[in-house]
Amino acid sequence: MSNSNLPETRGLFIAMEGGDGAGKSTQAQRLAAALQEAGRTVLRTREPGGTPVGEQLRALVLEHGNGEIDARTEALIFAASRAAHVQQVIEPALAAGTVVVCDRYVDSSIAYQGAGRQLGTEPVRILNTWATGGLEPDLTVLLDVDPARGRDRRTAGQAVEDRLESEPDAFHLQIRLAFLEAAQAAPGRYLVLDAGRPVDELAETILRRVEKLLP
Repeated sequence: MSNSNLPETRGLFIAMEGGDGAGKSTQAQRLAAALQEAGRTVLRTREPGGTPVGEQLRALVLEHGNGEIDARTEALIFAASRAAHVQQVIEPALAAGTVVVCDRYVDSSIAYQGAGRQLGTEPVRILNTWATGGLEPDLTVLLDVDPARGRDRRTAGQAVEDRLESEPDAFHLQIRLAFLEAAQAAPGRYLVLDAGRPVDELAETILRRVEKLLP
């Protein structure tokens, strides 16, 4: 006899990716709100972070004033935060039938540390596959933004850039290209959108795509 208190299906894992200033947090919030309004159980989370240890690692790696953090150490910090996030938060939520909307995931490490820090995309991919147990999103929404436009957005109102945001535009261009390359390699798992489109239009397009994946 089946237990009516258990979910009939596994949840759905949506990752929001893109360069700094692309509007990922805004679209993650809009998507989560729309799905909740439709009666879905939704967990909105972020990386690095999502767990107590992950949030501490986030502060360590993104805030200024923590001394030198070399590229390899940076990649390992992100992977450690992600391992805790998957084990403690994402996998249990998916097992419970929850829709998980995550602001950044493995593709960010591949882009930022693999391409931007020039550690190599494949070594960073292998590290994160091990850290996550191979968990991949059901859909990755890539908000594509020009580095200069992204900087204008994130510094509006005199906002202070974090360690990675403050890197030069050439660094952010490498990241943009790495994201687009990942999407081209697996087009069925990505929704690539111009981050310059109106917020409402982007939100509607993302929701329509996600709805097709829902049971």
